[in-house]
Amino acid sequence: MSSFDLAEHPHRRFNPLSGEWVLVSPHRAKRPWQGQQEELPKENRPQYDPKCYLCPTNERANGEHNPDYKSTYAFDNDFAALQPGAPGGSFTKGGLLQAESERGICKVICFSPRHDQTLSDMEVEEIRKVVDLWQQEYEELGMLDFINHVQIFENKGQVMGSSNPHPHGQIWAQSSIPAGPAKETALQAAYYEQHQRSLLQDYLELELEENKRIVYLNDHFVVLVPFWAVWPFETLILPRRHLQHIGQMDEAEKYAFADAIKRLSVVYDRVFNVSFPYSAGIHQRPTDGQQHPSWHLHMHFYPPLLRSASVKKFMVGYEMMGDPQRDITPETSAARLKELV
Repeated sequence: MSSFDLAEHPHRRFNPLSGEWVLVSPHRAKRPWQGQQEELPKENRPQYDPKCYLCPTNERANGEHNPDYKSTYAFDNDFAALQPGAPGGSFTKGGLLQAESERGICKVICFSPRHDQTLSDMEVEEIRKVVDLWQQEYEELGMLDFINHVQIFENKGQVMGSSNPHPHGQIWAQSSIPAGPAKETALQAAYYEQHQRSLLQDYLELELEENKRIVYLNDHFVVLVPFWAVWPFETLILPRRHLQHIGQMDEAEKYAFADAIKRLSVVYDRVFNVSFPYSAGIHQRPTDGQQHPSWHLHMHFYPPLLRSASVKKFMVGYEMMGDPQRDITPETSAARLKELV
């Protein structure tokens, strides 16, 4: 019998941030980008759309008008999933039916006044202004006494549920800490207690040493396909310095973070020659007043495309009933992305 090989044999990989496993079946798809290569029709959006509720000066659904903004712009979501004035209360029955009130604030972040752009089209300096706004919103929202978690994220593309193609993201700030970040908080804390070092800092050192899943790096940030990636071209942006939250970035780090986002966005668009859809989000220290020395800032990118611009990855069957599964290995994905940098 041949010896075990990560590139050849089915195996499971552990995610130390979530405590979950992913099944990898590399023998099923050695070169997944060979096959269907059809492209979706190119989008020809105007720089300004008079019907877009995110474009400068336009009227939004609530009757308010956007200012004639020239860079980035943030406003309270007109269709917010959370409300700051929600009344307190709870419901329980039989120990199995439980509900409790949740307060929060939802904001929309317009990346650019131009309707026809995405992050991959924007200059690094323009993206740095987005980072500035993220930093400002995280700090201001996190100071509110009823906000214990601030989630910055972007859904890019209609397939990811984006209702408007204008370049924008969202921030949901709420009283409770959601399940995903709560798991990361607990697991990072356990690792820190044992080693007195950041879990992701040690992980990054291993990745830099192996150099098998690195996509791009600059002086302050590294873009990589995580060893435990679930989505075909999933990536992680990690700061080289142990930053707990975006508010701790200095000017050089903010520019480097913007550069990493720009490079990754451009690379994604080159994979299948299409504006690459994804959900992305920043995970960082909760704003619950605790120090959380174990927390290490990072940004997740979860794109759904698998073999072409129209062939997507879905969580079905075994993955819904058991564990996530992938055929293309993280190493193969990273090599594909790296060659397109």
